[in-house]
Amino acid sequence: MIPAERLAAIESAREGDPFAILGPHALGTGTVVRAFIPDAQRVAVVDARGGVLAQGERVGTAGFFEALVAELPRRYRLRVESAGGTRTIDDPYRFGPLLGELDVWLFAQGNHLDLYRVLGAHVDEIDGVAGTRFAVWAPNATRVSAVGDWNAWDGRVHAMRLRREVGVWELFIPAVGPGARYKYELLGPHGNLLPLRADPFAFASERRPGNASVVTAPPAHAWNDEAWMALRAAKQRRDAPIHIYEVHLGSWKRVPEENDRFLTYGELAAQLIPYVADLGFTHIELLPVTEHPFDLSWGYQTTGWFAPTSRFGGPDDFRAFVDAAHAAGIGVILDWIPGHFPTDAHSLGNFDGTPLYEHADAREGFHREWGTYVFNLGRIEVANFLVASALYWLREFHIDGLRVDAVASILYRDYSRKEGEWIPNKYGGRENLEAVAFLQRLNATAYGEVPGIATFAEESTAWPGVTAPTDVGGLGFGYKWNMGWMHDTLRFLERDPLFRGHHLNEISFGLIYAFSENFVLPLSHDEVVHGKRSLLGRMPGAEYQQFASLRLLYALMWAHPGKKLLFAGGEFAQRGEWRAEASLDWHLLHGRHRGVQQLVKDLNRLGRAHGALHERDCEPAGFEWIAYDDARNGVVSFIRWDAARDGHVVCVCNFSGARHDGYQLGVPRSGSYVELLNTDAQAYGGSNLGNRGSVTATDRAAHGRPYSVSVTLPPLSTLWLTP
Repeated sequence: MIPAERLAAIESAREGDPFAILGPHALGTGTVVRAFIPDAQRVAVVDARGGVLAQGERVGTAGFFEALVAELPRRYRLRVESAGGTRTIDDPYRFGPLLGELDVWLFAQGNHLDLYRVLGAHVDEIDGVAGTRFAVWAPNATRVSAVGDWNAWDGRVHAMRLRREVGVWELFIPAVGPGARYKYELLGPHGNLLPLRADPFAFASERRPGNASVVTAPPAHAWNDEAWMALRAAKQRRDAPIHIYEVHLGSWKRVPEENDRFLTYGELAAQLIPYVADLGFTHIELLPVTEHPFDLSWGYQTTGWFAPTSRFGGPDDFRAFVDAAHAAGIGVILDWIPGHFPTDAHSLGNFDGTPLYEHADAREGFHREWGTYVFNLGRIEVANFLVASALYWLREFHIDGLRVDAVASILYRDYSRKEGEWIPNKYGGRENLEAVAFLQRLNATAYGEVPGIATFAEESTAWPGVTAPTDVGGLGFGYKWNMGWMHDTLRFLERDPLFRGHHLNEISFGLIYAFSENFVLPLSHDEVVHGKRSLLGRMPGAEYQQFASLRLLYALMWAHPGKKLLFAGGEFAQRGEWRAEASLDWHLLHGRHRGVQQLVKDLNRLGRAHGALHERDCEPAGFEWIAYDDARNGVVSFIRWDAARDGHVVCVCNFSGARHDGYQLGVPRSGSYVELLNTDAQAYGGSNLGNRGSVTATDRAAHGRPYSVSVTLPPLSTLWLTP
């Protein structure tokens, strides 16, 4: 007979070891089968054909039954009679442990690279029985139950087994299949009932405002990107053209005729991908599509590190989107957030009643600026969780690159903290040594496990070696956003053209460090929100001058060393700030706006066609000043060389509002130079002032060179010349 205190624990959902009570247990005279089914009136143990082996005896008053069976077959079932009728079920407590010894050992070491295949909810078949196996890490909980649609969210019904050696709770639940909504119900270390938790390893979530996890079927998408995958490593090297279109899927375009709904992943594949391909971009970067509860967080308040947001469709729909991008020759970069997580009650915070994923001390574990928790990256299980997430997206969705958000907030213990609000490292410094080790491990693992991928760091400080290899002490990223270039260049161009000549150092200074890292030049979403105005709106002067300065900026950017990134809407000079809750202003796409779009298309085409504009983006030998100090005319000029130092492109920028005729420009060679690009061309919305397509270099010396060309420089313009 079951002890009274254990019966009470089962009935009140406080039993931490349900397998010690429920399921089959050998007795001297046979096997006793115990079941707890709250709505049951009668329970019988039956064989696979439905033959009754023993009738259960009710114990207590809450649905607990036990039956003694003389010879219990391996596969028995339970026939349950209740007010709703009779049903026959498989007993979840007859199945053995789920995690294998190797899984346990790897997770205990913090080095399980396939962790997402073990934890979470997985449709499976065990001993001929179809169902779903659940596993969740919650080492300090005293009881964990899987609750969902199938058990009326009743935490008494499916209490889980604790694997004490790793703190993982597990249970195989027969007959639960794809589409079932679920969460975990936990009792904390003191027996306190916690808010229901979404599965940290959920592969899908229900659409907001709901936040339950959803059991998903194994992937059914058949990939067709073998050709892309074979070539992508070459497309992401330092010498390749990388032109990135950054986009927020929820606001790129909506369907106003249908209550302004989002486009689906399928509709985005049919509309966004061809648009990006036509513009000539090589990559598309998605603001986070990891699941998140709040639209206006733009995805940066992640609650699902393994779940594509359900706003636009299911996991296979997202796979098809990536496949469509690859078919169009476009790589996909995903914004990924390992630095912090939100305080939503269903998320990771205080997950098992203790600070499990976050630091316990708020001086380490809470971001005051963002109101979010900070991952405890020094805890091996937490680092394993995040590395597994990165690998999941790279492997299972064929993602080509991860852009790691807010790296500075990870690296510095005093990030956005006042004196007394942070804890120094063991040497007394501000560097987060555990975070450094994590980022090195992340990059080394990602590059080692998934050939051809690239990682990008949004790192806003002068931390050394962000893109240096980990074996020489670097962080191991492939590329780093050049925030200094962005800030200096935008500050410069916001100045009245009359005064720009006195501040040319804001353009030239960036070349002092331009080759210290593998840089991406970003004009991202962060530069067109929160009162900063759009890129067009930041340019001074009358409307025609604003457009001219923006065209100048883009041509300077595409000629400058570094890979390129432009946020959606910038390609047609969106006038207003970006609004995450509405479509881009597509109605503007005419006149000068259409001209800017054509310029971006040509910049991408020329940038990809001319090796001088990309092959040595990360090498000082690919860049050479002509003049960076012509303050009188407000002109800057330089040369970009290709890898063989044979082909070159001359870039000359007139930042002033004045036209310069007969401007003498030193060049490396004699002969004819083609006007490869002129941002004042009529096709781009300019006045069509230029050099009639070409100029001829003579042996007249200029800028310390034996040859020069005499060019007409339109006001607020950039010219590209090539032999």
